[in-house]
Amino acid sequence: MAIDEKNTTAPAEGGMSASRDVKPSPTSRVDRAPSAPRPAPEDGSSAGRTTIAEGVVAKVAGIAAREVSGVHALGGGGARALGVIRDAVNATDLTQGVKVEVGETQAAVDITIVVDYPAPIREVAENVRAAVTDAITRLVGLQVVEVNVDVNDVHLPSDDGDDDAESRVS
Repeated sequence: MAIDEKNTTAPAEGGMSASRDVKPSPTSRVDRAPSAPRPAPEDGSSAGRTTIAEGVVAKVAGIAAREVSGVHALGGGGARALGVIRDAVNATDLTQGVKVEVGETQAAVDITIVVDYPAPIREVAENVRAAVTDAITRLVGLQVVEVNVDVNDVHLPSDDGDDDAESRVS
């Protein structure tokens, strides 16, 4: 007796039937690895697979964002406080404030920044988005589907000079 292993669920809303093919989860923003191995390329190049860790993509994004004019720091308040301690012991975390989702050929990035005052916040955010997209595309070779920039704080120049300021009270 043969058993039919096809999914026999009723058609879903919209008239399409559900299948058991591997598909990205509804919360995934990037493509995921297929369930079956891909055939060897026809152009004669050697077959194989390159896997790029999420940490690598996060580091590339963090470096690119830090290079944008108007970005003071990356990460929220707690992450920045911990970052100061890491910097003191020469263990800077270049992925601080960066979260990535990496798929087979795509990447999505969430990045938290602190903008220097009086830099135009929207312009800085757009420049970060462009720099991160360019760096990931150029260096890692992944298509960037989105870069979400969260501006967490504005850094005032007076915040750095508080130790040298004269006290108004004695």
